[in-house]
Amino acid sequence: MTVEISIEADYTSRMERLLQAVQELSLARSLPEIQVIVRTAARELTGCDGATFVLKDDGFCYYADEYAIAPLWKGGRFPLDNCVSGWAMHHREAVVIPDIYVDERVPHEAYRPTFVKSMVMVPIRKVDPIGAIGNYWAYEREATEKEVFLLQALADSTSIAMENVAVYAELEERVRDRTAELEMANDEIHKLSITDDLTGLNNRRGFYLRSDAALHAARRQGGSCLLVFLDVDGLKLVNDAQGHEVGDDLLVDVAGLLSGTLRESDVVARIGGDEFCVLIIGPDCDQAALRSRLLKAFDRFNESSDRSYVVSASIGMVPVAPADADTIDELLARADELMYEEKKGKPTSRRLA
Repeated sequence: MTVEISIEADYTSRMERLLQAVQELSLARSLPEIQVIVRTAARELTGCDGATFVLKDDGFCYYADEYAIAPLWKGGRFPLDNCVSGWAMHHREAVVIPDIYVDERVPHEAYRPTFVKSMVMVPIRKVDPIGAIGNYWAYEREATEKEVFLLQALADSTSIAMENVAVYAELEERVRDRTAELEMANDEIHKLSITDDLTGLNNRRGFYLRSDAALHAARRQGGSCLLVFLDVDGLKLVNDAQGHEVGDDLLVDVAGLLSGTLRESDVVARIGGDEFCVLIIGPDCDQAALRSRLLKAFDRFNESSDRSYVVSASIGMVPVAPADADTIDELLARADELMYEEKKGKPTSRRLA
């Protein structure tokens, strides 16, 4: 009677250990987590000397993990038809081997270097198995029906946990993809909100955002800047005489000339119908040199182009010293006045807008 109570109590404690493992598996979110839970529980459920976690891998048995008194086959791959775990997966049933050296299913050469004398192997998921759990003893022993039951129950719970991990990983991937798509969409929306549709330059909002930040950075570093205000000459004449599509071509050409003449670090924008602004940062702040470069670029374009119009612009430039505390609006107002003075000095046919 005392022996029966002891056996029953032992089985009860093992069932409790199985339930603990099932709970742990339900919370696992990765295959390595599952492997640690299973290899540990497998040994404790049967009191074996070693446990392996085997995965079916493209015609092979991959010994992904182990927990044993001495090394077994962790990291090894063996053909499904030459491995006890492969037999268990192929036949979808548990394998109990009291003496490995009298069972023809055991590749003896692979086992001779190990401590293993007896074993039990159960498939992970009987319908279309995806792996197996192996238990090993260092002495001849036949696993009991209750031990096989416990181990198979662990394997069944393992299959569910692995499926959950796969679903969880897929959901995480979808969330990451969706997040990346939203970030790209937000970046595109932001880009569109600061970009001029016609020329691809910064629009007024983009100019204020970028130039304000650049101006503050230059002042902190003690650098000089140059604000340039350009008004395209004769846009109204082109629009009235040749149509707005040709007028748009003129604006696009001016934008291209500015981008091609200035540096990528300079802030270039179209802030109105025929108005362009540039904030030059750093060493290229010489007004005469910059004006010369712009006018030469316009001249080269006019000499080589077959356009029906001439590219020209009135320009106002305001140097910004590090100690200059004017805002972008105040600097633009000063540059606008200088630009207008230059425009008034041009022939009427060139300055009408």
